[in-house]
Amino acid sequence: MEKENDKKIEESLVSKLNANEQEETHDKEIVEPTFEEKLKETHDKEIAEPTFEEKLKETHDKEIAEPTFEEKLKETHDKLLRALADSENQRRRSEKETKEAFEYGGFNFARETLSLLDNLQRAHQSIKNDEGLKENKDLDKFLENIQIIEKDLITIFEKNNIKKIDCLNKKFDPNNHQAMLEMEDENVEPGVVLQEIQPGYFFKDRLLRPSFVAVAKKKELKNDEKEEINNDSTLEGK
Repeated sequence: MEKENDKKIEESLVSKLNANEQEETHDKEIVEPTFEEKLKETHDKEIAEPTFEEKLKETHDKEIAEPTFEEKLKETHDKLLRALADSENQRRRSEKETKEAFEYGGFNFARETLSLLDNLQRAHQSIKNDEGLKENKDLDKFLENIQIIEKDLITIFEKNNIKKIDCLNKKFDPNNHQAMLEMEDENVEPGVVLQEIQPGYFFKDRLLRPSFVAVAKKKELKNDEKEEINNDSTLEGK
């Protein structure tokens, strides 16, 4: 009886071992790639692996990308020239600014000083035209003293390159003149300066203040005059 049981157990173990071996063999067959798969894998590797020509081209591209010694030297030379040019431009700008500061440093002071002369001239004119002071016997002496001060100021201005603009009877210049009003005058051409309202000045070659002027314009004809001219033209045509 015991022998039969042992035999059954042994047969059971053998059958299990055979089943396991068959299962392992089946798994190996599944895992093992086929010939076609192996062929495709080899082809993919050949595609992924660069060819000799591709490697050669890649090496050539690297050689092109890497600048030569001469190219590096030329680039350094260009940078040096640009740096020298920038330095020279900066030096010239600095010299120009220094020169302008030296020559035109008193420009703003000169412009502010003009108001002193303007007020003195206005005071002279106002006192001269005052009816209540005309009978004063000291008036002429007082006005004479004011004129002396005016002349001294003008002399100081001229010594410091502040010169008055000559504008009367000259053609209107928008760069140096500022038109304040227009006046009809048949004796002069339109655009000619007839009156100086406030004098203008130069500081060296720069405009310190424009001259305020009155400019001549062409006389405008009234309706009656226009009709008379038209009638005269009609009669001449006949």
